Amino acid sequence: MSLNKKLLWGGLGWALGGPIGGILGYALASISEQPGSHQYTQRQAGYPKTKPGDFIVSLLVLFAKVMKADNQLLRSELLYVKDFLKQEFSTSDVQDFMVLFKDILKQDYPLRDVCRQIQRSMDHPSRIELVHILFGLANADNHIHVDEIKVIHTIASYLNVNDNDFESIKAMFIKDKISAYKILELDPSCNDEDVKKGYRNMANKYHPDKVSHLGYDLQKMAEEKFKAVNNAYQTIKKERRLK
Repeated sequence: MSLNKKLLWGGLGWALGGPIGGILGYALASISEQPGSHQYTQRQAGYPKTKPGDFIVSLLVLFAKVMKADNQLLRSELLYVKDFLKQEFSTSDVQDFMVLFKDILKQDYPLRDVCRQIQRSMDHPSRIELVHILFGLANADNHIHVDEIKVIHTIASYLNVNDNDFESIKAMFIKDKISAYKILELDPSCNDEDVKKGYRNMANKYHPDKVSHLGYDLQKMAEEKFKAVNNAYQTIKKERRLK
């Protein structure tokens, strides 16, 4: 079994410890019957808090919920999922994940229970990165539907990601006159010192090293949040003529 397939199976092992197991049961059986696969018989005791396999399986479940929010499955969204997987895995392993994902799309699952399982198993920076990637999926067709925003907000709440962090990520995709302030979690009426402090806080919170345990490619994706923070700060500095 390849290393990447081991990550998939490791993620499934973690998932089977909670409600996600009911969603993935059929796919697990299907994959186990493929030539060269190994049957997973029990959850590993003391499974680490967050690993790449955990993250990917969790993300597929949430991808499906966001994609179905506006009652349509778009080709651009499916391509986003596939391209995302291609960044992480080989072509043959991507096929396994897409089989799994297509089965997940057919399911009607308890979002709150699924998210709570993820919340218990993942650290806060990883959960924030989940929200960021979900907005990327919603924006795959260059338009984020209001129902997609509602679903992502619900997911963020269940993941124990607070509204300030949610609005910060949202402002990276949906722009208005005060988006730069929202990204830095600031009120436009704040003083210049608050701006500098807010930038330092957010640069630390969204630093890519915070999710280095998710793997190199996901860490590279996290750099988008970090760049958005820097761009927001530069925008405010220019407006206020700060040095």
